[in-house]
Order: sequence, then structure tokens, then C-alpha cells
Amino acid sequence: MTAVPGSMTDVRELVDGALRAAVGRLDPRTYRVAAYHLGWTDKEGRPRKAPAGKALRPALALLSARAAVAPQESALPGAVAVELTHAFSLLHDDIMDGDRTRRHRPAAWTVFGEASAILAGDALLALAGEVVLEAPGQGSARAARILAAATRRLIAGQALDMDLETHHKRAGLDECMSMAAGKTGALLACSCAIGAVLDGASEPLCAALEAFGADLGIAFQLTDDLLGIWGDPAATGKPALSDLRSRKMSLPVVAALNSGRPEAARLAELYARPGPPEDDLSEDELVEAAGLVEAAGGRAWAEMEAESRIQRAAEHLVTARIPEPVRADFLRIADFVTRRDH
Repeated sequence: MTAVPGSMTDVRELVDGALRAAVGRLDPRTYRVAAYHLGWTDKEGRPRKAPAGKALRPALALLSARAAVAPQESALPGAVAVELTHAFSLLHDDIMDGDRTRRHRPAAWTVFGEASAILAGDALLALAGEVVLEAPGQGSARAARILAAATRRLIAGQALDMDLETHHKRAGLDECMSMAAGKTGALLACSCAIGAVLDGASEPLCAALEAFGADLGIAFQLTDDLLGIWGDPAATGKPALSDLRSRKMSLPVVAALNSGRPEAARLAELYARPGPPEDDLSEDELVEAAGLVEAAGGRAWAEMEAESRIQRAAEHLVTARIPEPVRADFLRIADFVTRRDH
């Protein structure tokens, strides 16, 4: 198991208090759904002890303040805002994808109903904008703009993902990379810059940090997609071969389908089978599909592309000329993102 970097574990306590205070502004009914989704309570609203989340986005937000040679606490509103936005996206994602589990327990929509989960997601997104606009200093409006733009790109990526899944189109690799850049990369890019933006840092520095996050986001999605096929259910919280069960057009699958290799034709046949995806592939066929993705080069391509994106991300940090300890912390997080067990 890859160890979580200290720069991520150290921020959880700092961010958690501010995050709870922000979510505490919600009305009781919405709070109940949000608190359950965030892992703070059970379905009855009773506090529960559970492993803390990895706090990837808040950690990046606090690091970006340090990149601008500012106290990391100055980025706390930005850290809370990106975590709230992430929570919003997951609430809605679970409904759209029909995912019934989240972090090893029933997804919020299966407990409280789709309508309540949608409203809770809406409330968290609104709260994110409110929190960042309340940040002291002149950078709050600029930070709110980059958060809003990132959310818009995130939604565009999710919309493209839904279009590909709903119509079972033969997706091109460039199209799917664009989808990942929006769905995953946009919020990570925002997280990597928002602390510096709140501090009023220069545009070149903020742009370099955002570019780092954009490439990190692609690497993150590639790794997630690898885990969606070959990940350990005990670690991922999802069934084995979960992305193949739903015939998800994940990046390794799309790379395999577009490889031109003989295995691609059989994989396309399995993916094109009519009927509800979750009902029509046997366990043997799922294992076969995973083997076909690997034989057609999808797994190797995804692993190499993730590594390439991390190298590109590191180059952006050289351009940024940030303090060496901060650069090292960014790179440790990048290494963790791509070396989660698969």
C-alpha cells in the first residue's frame, strides 16, 4: 500500500474543522444528507468514527499558498471550497452513474433518495462559492471566478462522459482525454492554484500551478481507470472489474478499442452487446474483457501516459520557481496519485 504523503495527512485536522463549520450552515435536512455523504454520520444522523479522507484537493490548495510564500492557513477558504465542490460532484456522479456504494457503504442517494441527494449537492456547490467569497483580501473574487470556471469545465466533462456512455459511441482517444481534462483535471488544476490566487500571487505563478494540476488530473484519472479494472475491491470499495461491468468507456478501454490490434474487435463485440450493461456479461466474459484490454495495449498505454503526465507536471513546477520544500511536497503527492495500488 502506497503511503499517504505527510502534506496530505497533516492538513486534514486543519481543514476538517473549517469544513464542518461551513457545512453546519445548511438547513437540518440538507445537512443530514451532506454529513452522511462526507462520512461524518450514519444514516440516522449519529456521529461515526471512520478513516479520514485523503484530502487531496485541500492539501493542494494549502500547498499553493506556500508556493506563493504565504502562510498555508491563508488558503483555508479555498481548501474548503474545493472540497465542497468535489463533494457536490460525487453526490451527483453517484446518481448519474447508478453507483450504489461510496467509500464502502451505501451511496447517499440510495439512503435518502435521489431528490434529497441532488439538493444536497446543489447546496454544497452554493456553499463553496459563499466560502471562497468570504475570504479576506482582494484575491477572493478572482478565486471565486477560477472555481466557477473549473466547475463549469467539470460539468462539461461529465456531460461528455454521459453522452459517450448513453449512446455507446465509439469514442476517440482525444475525445476521452478531453473528457478527463474536464471531469477530473479542472478541479485539481483549480486546487493547485487557488491558494496562490487568494494571496494575490502573480499570473505566471498561478498559471504554472494550474498547469501542474491539469496534468496531475489526467494522471489521476488514468490511475482511477486502471483501478476500475484491476484494482483491489478492498482498497477501491467497488466490485472487481467494476468499470467493465458497466461497460464504461474508460481510458484504457478506449486505447485498446482504438489500437488496431486483433483483440480490439472482440472487446468491441463485448461492449456493443445490447441490453443493460450490468446484466449481460458473465464473470468469465469480464475476465476475458480485462485480458483483451491488456493484450491490446490499453493497460500499458495508460500506465505510460500517467507517468508522462507526471513528468510534464513536474516541468511546470520548474517554470514556477517555487520554494524547493514546496516543490518536493507537490511531487510527493503526484507520486502518490499514480502509485495507488493497481
